[in-house]
Amino acid sequence: MHKYLIGLTGNIATGKSTVARMLEDLGATVIDADALVHELQRKGTPAYDAIVAAFGSGILDRAGEIDRKALGSIVFADPEKLRVLESIVHPAVLSESMRRITEAPTRVVVYEAIKLIEAGRAEMCDALWVITARSEVQLQRLMRDRHMSETDARQRIEVQPPQSEKIKRATVVIDNSGSLEEARRQVTTAFQAIEHQP
Repeated sequence: MHKYLIGLTGNIATGKSTVARMLEDLGATVIDADALVHELQRKGTPAYDAIVAAFGSGILDRAGEIDRKALGSIVFADPEKLRVLESIVHPAVLSESMRRITEAPTRVVVYEAIKLIEAGRAEMCDALWVITARSEVQLQRLMRDRHMSETDARQRIEVQPPQSEKIKRATVVIDNSGSLEEARRQVTTAFQAIEHQP
């Protein structure tokens, strides 16, 4: 079966996961790259061993698992260390993603990743869906759903590449600033258009 691969991306708090769930409800298989990163960093995996070798046992929690906050505070403060981490994680995520795409039981497969374009994965997709939201909506969601202060939430939004850059590359743009019904309507229309593609 020929797979139709949708790359799904968007900045923080634009509602990528919400749209991914809607696509799943419509019959697509969803592969969440960020969830894969968690899986592939668990104790006993080759990526875990490589990360601990690179960053030391200070990044482990009491159970011996990687403490993502501790690791994050190291790599986000040092671009060189972030590159080291990405050089370990990206190849592992890519090979596991490709395996899951190939084995997916549905024709339409959604690959959801916040850094889809930056990691050079957009080229492997048949379509690039970019989820957007107005910045004040992103801000409200971060403060409400992730209990961030307004200052922290603004900082998170501002460090990301501008949404306009992603939109330039998009095949489909879903504006998720409004209600769930409005988003679902856009998603359903765009999904139904795929059924007419070879």
